[in-house]
Amino acid sequence: MTAVDIETTGTAAPATQARAARRRGLLRQLVDNRKALTGLTLLALFALVALLAPVLAPGDPSFINSTGSQAPSAAHWLGTTAKGQDVLALSLWGARSSLFVGFTVGLAATAVAIVVGLASAYFGRIVDDALTLVTNIFLLLPGLPLLIILAAFLPPGTSTVILVLVVTGWAGSARVLRAQAKSIRGKDFVAAAVVTGERPLRIMFREIMPNMASVVMTTLLGCVMFGIGAQAGLEFLGLGDSSVVSWGTNLYWASNDGALMTGAWWAFLPSGLCIALVAFALALVNYAVDEITNPRLRSRRARRQRRG
Repeated sequence: MTAVDIETTGTAAPATQARAARRRGLLRQLVDNRKALTGLTLLALFALVALLAPVLAPGDPSFINSTGSQAPSAAHWLGTTAKGQDVLALSLWGARSSLFVGFTVGLAATAVAIVVGLASAYFGRIVDDALTLVTNIFLLLPGLPLLIILAAFLPPGTSTVILVLVVTGWAGSARVLRAQAKSIRGKDFVAAAVVTGERPLRIMFREIMPNMASVVMTTLLGCVMFGIGAQAGLEFLGLGDSSVVSWGTNLYWASNDGALMTGAWWAFLPSGLCIALVAFALALVNYAVDEITNPRLRSRRARRQRRG
């Protein structure tokens, strides 16, 4: 081993240890942060409810087992729909589809945004120009009309909703990640990795990406919120698969049955409240990540604690 190799190995080890320490520090600060802890607790509660839906409400949630439009009672805690379906069972089972679609869209859209953003920032020149052009095209296309057109012409189903939301939801995140990766691309440790002959994929995902972990996490949370809200919006407009039980289809059938006009608030309030609470939980975690990683917000929080 040459002196250069020894020096490179000696400097790489502390850098790796520093990145690991930063990740551990971020996780520890998230657990200690009240906003993040509240948001993560809410998300864990909804995930547990979704997993235990077959136990908490066994059988087909769409089964008509009572007379229609019954108010909440001991027999039906959240009442029944106009068709006689139990609203509690529909809400519990709806969490499975809505959370699955939301987190799948969030992960897939974030993955596409990471690949496009890192490739554009690292390679530059022609690759950057081409990927920036594609990103700008998707940003210029109006989101809601594009969602409606794609959902209307593709066969209905959960996979179609996921595909449509991923196609329309990655561009904004890719632009943010490209800007962050471009600033890291000019750092000395990236130049050193290029000089030592590291492969581009390793440099992008082992050198650049760990230094933008907070931005990636914020992007992921935003994409999950977009996925849950957009799925509910599409299904409420009747562009999803109405045979699938989700919070969006619950709102769609409540609207079709005239629940708002007849004053049957229990038919639409649980699903709408669930969507709002999940979005609130994700927003709390998102704000906590920003508060921990943003020096300005961190110093402001420290001043408030000193005053308290």
